[in-house]
Amino acid sequence: MKLYMTPGACSLAPHIALNEAKLPFEAVRVDLAAKKLEDGSDFLAVNPKGQVPALALDSGDILTEAAVILQDIADQAPQSGLLPAPGSMARYHTLEWVNFIATELHKSFSPLFRPTTPDDYKPVTKELIAGKFALVDRRLADSPYLAGEDYSIADIYCFVMLTWAKVTGVDIGSLANLRAYADRLAQRPAVRDTLAAEGLA
Repeated sequence: MKLYMTPGACSLAPHIALNEAKLPFEAVRVDLAAKKLEDGSDFLAVNPKGQVPALALDSGDILTEAAVILQDIADQAPQSGLLPAPGSMARYHTLEWVNFIATELHKSFSPLFRPTTPDDYKPVTKELIAGKFALVDRRLADSPYLAGEDYSIADIYCFVMLTWAKVTGVDIGSLANLRAYADRLAQRPAVRDTLAAEGLA
Protein backbone atom coordinates (compact mmCIF):
# COMPACT_ATOMS: atom_id res chain seq x y z
CA MET A 1 0.00 0.00 0.00
CA LYS A 2 0.96 3.62 -0.48
CA LEU A 3 -0.29 6.43 1.73
CA TYR A 4 -0.16 9.80 0.00
CA MET A 5 0.36 12.28 2.81
CA THR A 6 1.54 15.75 3.79
CA PRO A 7 3.17 16.23 7.22
CA GLY A 8 0.70 17.58 9.77
CA ALA A 9 -2.29 17.38 7.43
CA CYS A 10 -5.31 15.17 8.07
CA SER A 11 -3.34 12.35 6.43
CA LEU A 12 -1.61 12.12 9.81
CA ALA A 13 -4.64 10.14 11.04
CA PRO A 14 -4.35 7.22 8.59
CA HIS A 15 -0.57 7.37 8.98
CA ILE A 16 -0.99 6.75 12.73
CA ALA A 17 -3.65 4.09 12.07
CA LEU A 18 -1.38 2.18 9.69
CA ASN A 19 1.34 2.14 12.33
CA GLU A 20 -1.11 1.13 15.07
CA ALA A 21 -2.39 -1.70 12.85
CA LYS A 22 1.17 -2.73 11.93
CA LEU A 23 0.29 -2.89 8.25
CA PRO A 24 3.07 -2.59 5.64
CA PHE A 25 2.90 0.61 3.59
CA GLU A 26 4.97 3.28 1.91
CA ALA A 27 4.45 6.93 2.85
CA VAL A 28 4.55 9.16 -0.24
CA ARG A 29 4.84 12.89 0.43
CA VAL A 30 2.66 15.32 -1.48
CA ASP A 31 3.31 19.02 -2.10
CA LEU A 32 -0.27 20.21 -1.77
CA ALA A 33 0.40 23.70 -3.11
CA ALA A 34 2.00 22.40 -6.30
CA LYS A 35 -0.08 19.17 -6.42
CA LYS A 36 3.17 17.29 -7.03
CA LEU A 37 4.86 14.21 -5.60
CA GLU A 38 8.50 14.18 -4.56
CA ASP A 39 9.50 12.73 -7.93
CA GLY A 40 7.80 15.64 -9.70
CA SER A 41 4.83 13.64 -10.95
CA ASP A 42 1.28 14.95 -10.88
CA PHE A 43 -0.63 14.15 -7.68
CA LEU A 44 -3.90 14.90 -9.49
CA ALA A 45 -3.33 11.71 -11.47
CA VAL A 46 -3.59 9.87 -8.14
CA ASN A 47 -6.40 11.90 -6.59
CA PRO A 48 -8.23 14.36 -8.85
CA LYS A 49 -9.56 16.08 -5.71
CA GLY A 50 -6.00 17.26 -5.06
CA GLN A 51 -6.23 16.49 -1.35
CA VAL A 52 -4.56 14.13 1.07
CA PRO A 53 -4.92 11.48 2.25
CA ALA A 54 -5.17 9.00 -0.56
CA LEU A 55 -4.50 5.31 0.01
CA ALA A 56 -3.41 3.17 -2.92
CA LEU A 57 -4.34 -0.41 -2.13
CA ASP A 58 -2.46 -3.45 -3.35
CA SER A 59 -5.51 -4.28 -5.50
CA GLY A 60 -4.96 -1.09 -7.49
CA ASP A 61 -7.95 0.69 -5.96
CA ILE A 62 -7.42 4.16 -4.50
CA LEU A 63 -9.40 5.39 -1.52
CA THR A 64 -9.75 9.02 -0.50
CA GLU A 65 -11.29 10.82 2.49
CA ALA A 66 -9.70 10.32 5.91
CA ALA A 67 -12.83 8.92 7.58
CA VAL A 68 -13.19 6.18 4.96
CA ILE A 69 -9.48 5.35 4.83
CA LEU A 70 -9.43 4.94 8.61
CA GLN A 71 -12.27 2.42 8.40
CA ASP A 72 -10.52 0.48 5.65
CA ILE A 73 -7.28 0.30 7.63
CA ALA A 74 -9.12 -0.94 10.72
CA ASP A 75 -10.97 -3.56 8.70
CA GLN A 76 -7.72 -4.76 7.14
CA ALA A 77 -6.38 -5.42 10.65
CA PRO A 78 -9.33 -6.52 12.81
CA GLN A 79 -6.90 -7.87 15.39
CA SER A 80 -5.82 -4.27 16.05
CA GLY A 81 -9.16 -3.50 17.73
CA LEU A 82 -9.28 -0.09 16.06
CA LEU A 83 -12.90 -0.61 15.01
CA PRO A 84 -15.45 -2.99 16.55
CA ALA A 85 -16.93 -5.87 14.55
CA PRO A 86 -19.34 -5.20 11.67
CA GLY A 87 -22.96 -5.19 12.78
CA SER A 88 -22.21 -4.32 16.39
CA MET A 89 -23.63 -1.23 18.07
CA ALA A 90 -20.11 -0.49 19.32
CA ARG A 91 -19.02 -0.13 15.69
CA TYR A 92 -21.83 2.30 14.90
CA HIS A 93 -21.08 4.38 17.98
CA THR A 94 -17.43 4.54 16.96
CA LEU A 95 -18.42 5.65 13.46
CA GLU A 96 -20.72 8.27 14.99
CA TRP A 97 -17.64 9.88 16.47
CA VAL A 98 -15.61 9.47 13.28
CA ASN A 99 -18.33 11.29 11.37
CA PHE A 100 -18.70 13.99 14.04
CA ILE A 101 -14.98 14.67 13.77
CA ALA A 102 -15.06 14.70 9.97
CA THR A 103 -18.06 17.00 9.62
CA GLU A 104 -18.06 19.14 12.76
CA LEU A 105 -14.38 19.48 13.64
CA HIS A 106 -12.27 18.74 10.58
CA LYS A 107 -14.15 20.97 8.16
CA SER A 108 -14.59 23.72 10.74
CA PHE A 109 -10.83 24.30 10.70
CA SER A 110 -10.80 25.14 6.98
CA PRO A 111 -11.14 28.94 7.38
CA LEU A 112 -8.14 29.00 9.73
CA PHE A 113 -5.91 27.44 7.08
CA ARG A 114 -7.23 29.55 4.20
CA PRO A 115 -5.09 32.66 3.59
CA THR A 116 -8.07 34.59 2.21
CA THR A 117 -10.12 34.30 5.42
CA PRO A 118 -10.67 37.80 6.89
CA ASP A 119 -8.84 38.26 10.19
CA ASP A 120 -12.00 39.34 12.00
CA TYR A 121 -13.68 36.03 11.11
CA LYS A 122 -10.97 33.85 12.62
CA PRO A 123 -11.93 34.44 16.29
CA VAL A 124 -15.50 33.43 15.43
CA THR A 125 -14.23 30.23 13.85
CA LYS A 126 -12.00 29.45 16.83
CA GLU A 127 -14.90 29.95 19.24
CA LEU A 128 -17.07 27.63 17.14
CA ILE A 129 -14.39 24.92 17.16
CA ALA A 130 -13.81 25.31 20.90
CA GLY A 131 -17.53 24.75 21.45
CA LYS A 132 -17.37 21.49 19.50
CA PHE A 133 -14.34 20.39 21.51
CA ALA A 134 -16.35 21.11 24.67
CA LEU A 135 -18.76 18.36 23.57
CA VAL A 136 -15.82 15.97 23.28
CA ASP A 137 -14.59 17.05 26.70
CA ARG A 138 -17.97 16.22 28.25
CA ARG A 139 -17.92 12.79 26.66
CA LEU A 140 -14.45 12.15 28.10
CA ALA A 141 -15.72 12.85 31.62
CA ASP A 142 -17.39 9.42 31.51
CA SER A 143 -15.09 7.44 29.26
CA PRO A 144 -11.34 7.12 28.61
CA TYR A 145 -11.94 7.12 24.85
CA LEU A 146 -14.58 8.55 22.54
CA ALA A 147 -16.36 5.27 21.84
CA GLY A 148 -15.98 3.80 25.33
CA GLU A 149 -13.28 1.77 27.01
CA ASP A 150 -11.33 0.97 23.85
CA TYR A 151 -9.02 3.14 21.75
CA SER A 152 -10.25 3.41 18.17
CA ILE A 153 -9.89 5.20 14.85
CA ALA A 154 -12.14 7.93 16.29
CA ASP A 155 -9.45 8.75 18.86
CA ILE A 156 -6.75 8.79 16.19
CA TYR A 157 -8.77 11.25 14.10
CA CYS A 158 -9.53 13.40 17.14
CA PHE A 159 -5.85 13.50 18.09
CA VAL A 160 -5.02 15.09 14.74
CA MET A 161 -7.70 17.72 15.32
CA LEU A 162 -6.11 18.45 18.69
CA THR A 163 -2.77 19.05 16.99
CA TRP A 164 -4.54 21.50 14.69
CA ALA A 165 -6.07 23.28 17.68
CA LYS A 166 -2.58 23.85 19.02
CA VAL A 167 -1.23 25.10 15.68
CA THR A 168 -4.14 27.48 15.02
CA GLY A 169 -4.53 28.81 18.56
CA VAL A 170 -7.94 27.35 19.37
CA ASP A 171 -8.27 27.74 23.15
CA ILE A 172 -9.07 24.42 24.81
CA GLY A 173 -7.08 25.17 27.95
CA SER A 174 -10.14 25.01 30.20
CA LEU A 175 -11.12 21.53 28.97
CA ALA A 176 -9.31 19.34 31.49
CA ASN A 177 -10.65 16.01 30.26
CA LEU A 178 -9.60 16.82 26.72
CA ARG A 179 -6.12 17.94 27.78
CA ALA A 180 -5.53 14.72 29.73
CA TYR A 181 -6.86 12.69 26.80
CA ALA A 182 -4.51 14.44 24.37
CA ASP A 183 -1.57 13.73 26.65
CA ARG A 184 -2.52 10.03 26.89
CA LEU A 185 -2.81 9.66 23.14
CA ALA A 186 0.49 11.44 22.55
CA GLN A 187 2.27 8.81 24.65
CA ARG A 188 1.21 5.90 22.44
CA PRO A 189 4.28 4.45 20.65
CA ALA A 190 2.61 4.48 17.23
CA VAL A 191 1.62 8.12 17.69
CA ARG A 192 5.12 9.11 18.79
CA ASP A 193 6.72 7.18 15.92
CA THR A 194 4.40 8.70 13.33
CA LEU A 195 4.95 12.25 14.57
CA ALA A 196 8.70 11.64 14.38
CA ALA A 197 8.41 10.23 10.87
CA GLU A 198 6.54 13.36 9.75
CA GLY A 199 9.04 15.67 11.45
CA LEU A 200 6.44 16.81 14.00
CA ALA A 201 7.89 15.38 17.22
